[in-house]
Amino acid sequence: MATRADRLEALNAALRSRILVLDGAMGTMIQRHKLDEAAYRGTRFATWPREIKGNNDILSLTQPDIIRGIHAEYLDAGSDILETNTFSSTRIAQADYGMEELAYELNVAGAKLAREAADAATAKNPDKPRFVAGALGPTNRTASISPDVNDPGFRAITFDELKAAFGEQAKGLLDGGADILLVETIIDTLNAKAALFAIDELFEARGERVPIMISGTITDQSGRLLSGQTAEAFWNSVRHAQPLTIGFNCALGADLLRPYVAEVSRVADTYICAYPNAGLPNAFGEYDELPHTTAGHLGGWAKDGLVNIVGGCCGTTPDHIRAVAGSVKGVKPRVVPRCEPAMRLSGLEPFKIAS
Repeated sequence: MATRADRLEALNAALRSRILVLDGAMGTMIQRHKLDEAAYRGTRFATWPREIKGNNDILSLTQPDIIRGIHAEYLDAGSDILETNTFSSTRIAQADYGMEELAYELNVAGAKLAREAADAATAKNPDKPRFVAGALGPTNRTASISPDVNDPGFRAITFDELKAAFGEQAKGLLDGGADILLVETIIDTLNAKAALFAIDELFEARGERVPIMISGTITDQSGRLLSGQTAEAFWNSVRHAQPLTIGFNCALGADLLRPYVAEVSRVADTYICAYPNAGLPNAFGEYDELPHTTAGHLGGWAKDGLVNIVGGCCGTTPDHIRAVAGSVKGVKPRVVPRCEPAMRLSGLEPFKIAS
């Protein structure tokens, strides 16, 4: 069995040679199973005092075969990297279900399921190693924005609370076997900074580092994160973490997301990862964009030298990922640019001081 160090060496070699493929939406695939409350509860949580239907992360404990099967479908479709089913596996997000104390266990279980699926796929084809990205979602609290329009100075969470929650999550993901930590769907840069700070502390405590992927969310055609930053300003805010990748996911389809991916591709001296939604949702909150359409957009990004890793977010399925994998096969990956030394600062906008 390959060690994490072996897998990371293989990951770096793969990134130098080709465009890698991330998986697609987990929630979309779970919805296809039409699980009821009893299915979410399983035996272990049969008498849980709150409703837990919709807590997709708990399915890593109560319906592991379903989660493992979804991972396998994405691997069969051509995914190189699996995201763990841990988007909401912080004690902050799990508080909605009274399941705060399960946070660490959820992350370990989510990482183990993805690890098992990835290792099985690698064993079938050792020439195409598969990797696991431990997903750290944004939580349902923001450190920069007040949830009360009548009290703009109020915050529902502190930086230290976020840091503690993300640290616990990251530990569980690494203990479960993740190769990478993916801080994703970032709507508030300060939340992301808490996650990155927690991860750095964890690395120092463990005497071990793994690659970090950072993925922001441009919430609409204003071209900004919800907390107000432009794409380049966001990169300036997080580049100190020296991530393996920077990029964007969610909120927009590929056609609308392209200019922001292009912007960060121009300025970032690291790999670019992008995984858009299957278009915008319809009136029923569902996604209608067909696989060949998504693949056409992402294949165009690849041919224009914008990306190193591509995948799908909300509404995407194994069919989308299969089409995307085909659209980037044989296309040369983006060449990481060398950026001139400069002081790069950011508020809502980027600010550069160069000689």
